[in-house]
Amino acid sequence: VEDLTVRNLLKNGKLARAISDASWTELRSMLEYKCAWHRRELVTVDRWFPSSKLCGACGTVREKLPLNVREWTCDCGAVHDRDVNAARNILAAGLAASACGDGVRPQRESSRTGRSSVKQETQRATAGLPRL
Repeated sequence: VEDLTVRNLLKNGKLARAISDASWTELRSMLEYKCAWHRRELVTVDRWFPSSKLCGACGTVREKLPLNVREWTCDCGAVHDRDVNAARNILAAGLAASACGDGVRPQRESSRTGRSSVKQETQRATAGLPRL
C-alpha cells in the first residue's frame, strides 16, 4: 500500500467527503491487523515515491504531472493511465522492498553515494509481472 497522509488529503474541499466516506484510515488499519493475524507482511511504500510520475516501461521520472492529467505519454512511447501506472509501480516497489528488505523511497540528489541500498538488478523492477 502507499503511505498517504489522509489528514492532508481531507483538506481538499472537493475530495474530502469522498475520502472520508471511503474510510482509508480504517481500511489500512484492517489490512494491518489482518496481515498480523495471518502472519503476512504489509509493505508500505513511502508517500514521496513518484508512483504516478514514474514510467513503468523505461523507469524515467517526469518532472511535473498535474492532477488533472489522467493519461500521459513517456518519451519512450509508452502511454500510461495515471492510476493504472501508479498501481503497477507501487506493486513493483512493494515486491522489491519485500525481496530486498529495504524501504522504498525516491533517489535523492543529496545521497552520499547516489545509489540505493536496494540490490541493483539489470532488469526493470516490473519485469515478469503480469499485465493488469
